[in-house]
Amino acid sequence: MEKGDIIRWEYDAWIVEDGNEELFDTTNEELAKEHGIHDPTVKYGPMYSIVGAGRLIKGIEEELMQAEIGKEYIVTILPENAYGERDPKLVKIHSYREIARKVAERDRNAVPQVGMEVVIDNKRGKIITVTPGRVVVDYNHPLAGKTLKYRFKILEKVEGEVNKIKAILEMDYGKDVDKFKIEISDEDIIIEVPDICKYDSSWSIAKYMIVGDIRDYVANKNIKFVEVYEKKEEKKDEKEESEKSSEESESKEDEDKNESGEKEIEEEKE
Repeated sequence: MEKGDIIRWEYDAWIVEDGNEELFDTTNEELAKEHGIHDPTVKYGPMYSIVGAGRLIKGIEEELMQAEIGKEYIVTILPENAYGERDPKLVKIHSYREIARKVAERDRNAVPQVGMEVVIDNKRGKIITVTPGRVVVDYNHPLAGKTLKYRFKILEKVEGEVNKIKAILEMDYGKDVDKFKIEISDEDIIIEVPDICKYDSSWSIAKYMIVGDIRDYVANKNIKFVEVYEKKEEKKDEKEESEKSSEESESKEDEDKNESGEKEIEEEKE
């Protein structure tokens, strides 16, 4: 693999500690269920990533750069190449009142508890101690100081501009990707967005990430997002009823004419 390649891959990841292994992430839904880490909000299955984009931990980035398509690898990643060592300076003490107020902003019935995640000054942390007067929050990454083991396989390297754009849509947005329509010319990339984007607040953020990734990893062209609002069509039932009514009206007019004609003939005979 080379820096900037877009790949589709699958993986399983464990925390290795004191000779034990604990699965903490996987693209395999059945394995997630088996180990009790299944998240119904997560989309399981092979995922797309950009090699060398700095979005994966350093150890995995390095392994992917050396990997071959279709070959399975099992690697151990030490903390310095994963989420770093734990930093004692990132463990902070807060007043109970401050943390209680923050927790109540999210759920007014909730109270600070050990293991609860909180966001203070735009920093995410986990509560590790609660006493009547104070709360201790650890702002280290949950996997800081952990040795990790990965089993992974690259299934394919994405080729072609259209396929790369679809992969980026999957990475950065992930909804109804098959419903996006893509046209590419010498100067422009035109993306017709599906109806879900018109009413989804997350789309307004995702599209800027999509633009950046397309320019960096596909082509530096004009990128145009198109929303189409199709004209309202007359309902079939109403149209058929209208045609039926028109036919009945014409038929009645013909009958009236026939009756009138027959009456005139009878009068002439008399």
